[in-house]
Amino acid sequence: MASEKQGGDDELSLDDMSLRPLELSDIDDFMVWMTDDRVSRHTSWESYTSREDGLDFIEKIAIPHPYLRAICWKNRAIGNITVSPAPGENSHKGQLGYALGSKYWGKGITTRAVMMVISDVFNKWPHLERLEALATVENRGSQRVLEKAGFIREGVLRNLFGFLNDVQIHNTYNMRDYKTYPS
Repeated sequence: MASEKQGGDDELSLDDMSLRPLELSDIDDFMVWMTDDRVSRHTSWESYTSREDGLDFIEKIAIPHPYLRAICWKNRAIGNITVSPAPGENSHKGQLGYALGSKYWGKGITTRAVMMVISDVFNKWPHLERLEALATVENRGSQRVLEKAGFIREGVLRNLFGFLNDVQIHNTYNMRDYKTYPS
């Protein structure tokens, strides 16, 4: 697996990367990326400003979420990735989202995490037929992550949330050939 030097850190190896449930004990690491304006710039949420808000999020949203995982390097949380199921007659769809500490951008971590989630979620949720992800038009890094993970760009949604600029919609389908991705 590819290794890259991380300024001031131990050597970064994707072999040391894993996904696991986010825990209350991750609060200090969680606050690193959730308070970073570079991370939240292309998201639907604003940077967190208090530890209490972070603990509240982990306890009330992350822990009960059907599919929210910490992206870990050497079991230390450096980001998160989610799949949110669509309700009702759209229950065959899921929405993928992720955030990674800016210190770790450009290392292949998010691409690997997305590939791991594709394999896992399509196996755990056999009813899921379509996995969608949104990336702002300006966020070329996130668009590349999705392309490298096999997502197809379908189009641009104009002013989708009213507070974000235009977003591109990407998707991948449950073709049962994702078993070759790392788990």
